[in-house]
Amino acid sequence: MTEAQRLDKWIGQNYGVSRTLAASLIDRGLVVWPAGKKLKNSLLLTAEEFAQCRVTLPPVEKTKLQAQNIPLKIIYEDADLIVIHKPVGLVVHPACGNPDNTLVNALLYHCRDLSGINGRERPGIVHRLDKNTEGLLVAAKHDAAHKFLSKQFEKHTITRKYLALAAGNIVKDHGVISGNLSRSRQDRKKIAVVSSGGKKAVTHYKVLKRFNSMTLLEVELETGRTHQIRVHLAYIGHPLIGDPVYNADYRQKNTQQCLIAYRLGFIHPQTKKYMEFDAELPKWAKKTEHF
Repeated sequence: MTEAQRLDKWIGQNYGVSRTLAASLIDRGLVVWPAGKKLKNSLLLTAEEFAQCRVTLPPVEKTKLQAQNIPLKIIYEDADLIVIHKPVGLVVHPACGNPDNTLVNALLYHCRDLSGINGRERPGIVHRLDKNTEGLLVAAKHDAAHKFLSKQFEKHTITRKYLALAAGNIVKDHGVISGNLSRSRQDRKKIAVVSSGGKKAVTHYKVLKRFNSMTLLEVELETGRTHQIRVHLAYIGHPLIGDPVYNADYRQKNTQQCLIAYRLGFIHPQTKKYMEFDAELPKWAKKTEHF
């Protein structure tokens, strides 16, 4: 008997969709298991039981989003995918409060085709970066590329490295920050570390250079939760320099959030060869004189 796994996670890994979309498929009755148990997101099944499941992906809806001529800093592009350097201030996909002028709108203008797996509001989007976090992001041009890339994210085989400038002097040369994350009960716009419930979140860091009142870190994510690096660094008492949400002192330090996804590596869905890209560093990172 193999180890049991959550149903929504299994669907995400095997069909290249987000956990949110996997949950939607379950709720809509598009996941069928002949054994007769009531299906829910957290249902634990073994590999043998999963083999009996039938998953029906709905037809891709034609996006109603508007293509907008927003400049893109393209690092690499081919028929399968596109790697861009997302700037600070650009939202990745439309949502409440940001109906347009997003990265998705820009991609629709630049690319004739994008994958439709994550729904018509998020065509091409395989992973995300916060609005005020800049750096490298890959988008898929068709569903096969999307599934292939998504599986790498699910299995944590993607190379994703960040540079972060944290407040204060972090004593340990390297460390791991663990703490489940959930919406803050005090402020629903914030994410908080919680003692029970929430989603598992693990952040690895390495000190690159120390200054009198700041520490330059290289950060890698074991999990990819909303605001994860920002919340975890604030949790240990070293919030990001320039973070307008989790660093109350940010205006006295720097108006730009000092966090960049500077390295991205993955296996190409078509050539099956490993590719790795480095972003041009912003002024705050160059000033550290580490590179």
